[in-house]
Amino acid sequence: MSLSSRLGGGTPPNSGNTNQGAERGGTERYRAAGRGPVDQVNEVRLRIQRRLADELGPTLYVNAAASDDLDTRVRETLNDLLAKEETPLSGTDRARIIREVVDEVLGHGPIESLLRDQSISEVMVNGPRQIYVERFGRLELVTAEFDDEAHLRRIIDRICSRVGRRVDEASPMVDARLPDGSRVNAIVPPIALDGSSLTIRKFSSVPLTVGDLLNYGTLTRQAAEFLEGAVKGRRNVLVSGGTGSGKTTILNILSGFIPLDERVVTIEDAAELQLGGEHVVRLESRPPNSEGRGTITTRDLVRNSLRMRPDRIVVGEVRDAAALDMLQAMNTGHDGSLTTLHANTPRDALARLETMVLMAGMDLPAKAIRDQIASAVDMILQVSRFKDGTRKITYITEVVGMESDVVTLQDIFVYDATAGSELPGGSAGGLRSTGIRPQFADDLQMYGVSLPPSMFTGGRRPDPPRR
Repeated sequence: MSLSSRLGGGTPPNSGNTNQGAERGGTERYRAAGRGPVDQVNEVRLRIQRRLADELGPTLYVNAAASDDLDTRVRETLNDLLAKEETPLSGTDRARIIREVVDEVLGHGPIESLLRDQSISEVMVNGPRQIYVERFGRLELVTAEFDDEAHLRRIIDRICSRVGRRVDEASPMVDARLPDGSRVNAIVPPIALDGSSLTIRKFSSVPLTVGDLLNYGTLTRQAAEFLEGAVKGRRNVLVSGGTGSGKTTILNILSGFIPLDERVVTIEDAAELQLGGEHVVRLESRPPNSEGRGTITTRDLVRNSLRMRPDRIVVGEVRDAAALDMLQAMNTGHDGSLTTLHANTPRDALARLETMVLMAGMDLPAKAIRDQIASAVDMILQVSRFKDGTRKITYITEVVGMESDVVTLQDIFVYDATAGSELPGGSAGGLRSTGIRPQFADDLQMYGVSLPPSMFTGGRRPDPPRR
């Protein structure tokens, strides 16, 4: 196989682009930086990129562990090639050429600069010619473009190959992740009618803390202290919310309250949790291979985790029959487990959990499932994303038990849109205590957790955020 075809195939990790693709891409690829038509600098860049491929060749195939060394070698080679270049270049032009070639050869092409931008939280590619980003909670159309569908597919293949995933006509959808843990979803033709779609939800290089959520008004100091006590007191917590509402962020922060001497097993479809504990075992599900074999589901991992002597099990998201195994784990000595699911309200979360249990095909009566849910789940956190892009906890609800055939709930903290009138901005809203003390408060005493009565003072306005 020729070098140019290997660089264009996208299969091996850290592969570069084809020479032909580089020539086609000079005009459009870097419009995000405000560049116009092909100019002298672009011509030099294309020429340097071809020479780099000829000089390094198979060296571009390295595993992820050696990526830093490869980056250094690529930059050194580029500097040598530019030193031999006869075309006069300014320092700014030389830096631009190096950055663009490195992005194309080792990174993610035209979206690499978007991934580096800390103000961007999500990158959405709708075919090769349209790229949107989410910045501070709002969508923006950027001018960066891919050359064509083939160029976009090469970048998607590069992302997937690094984590052992694949996407093609036989398996046109894939969930993957970047090396920093950012979540990736890709869907390609024939399912995607207008060209391949690539969605990347970026994770902050510095994980958010409870203090950050207080500053953002996501929750109040009272609520934060209550959640810390509930997690340390080994309550089973379900985080519910819509897409992009911040469920994983809340799950990360809750996991930060877990004592360091406990063994935690995490289970995810694509590893993205950033737990700060010392004794953490991370498991990731696996899709079928090209022959349709080798699938390892979330349910398989939940079952296996029970044999790993976990103190707690953290499931990134439960979305299918794994809900039954998760509930059984919560009911069989793994108190303090955490998980998330998609739902609009705490009550809807219970209904969806019941539906997912039925997906296990056990033909259980509804009352038996609800008994299991009421016994396993202690608390539900509802996270919502507002129209202005802000994300807030809107309900902290206790699962009390069963009354006839209905699972009974009681709200401990509820979002009040008027509670932020004394805060900067005046209409931020916030959580207010309902004045109800949770029934499990006394059970926390055995773990050394005491919840003062003042924490549940009804009608009290939340504390202003710390600055």
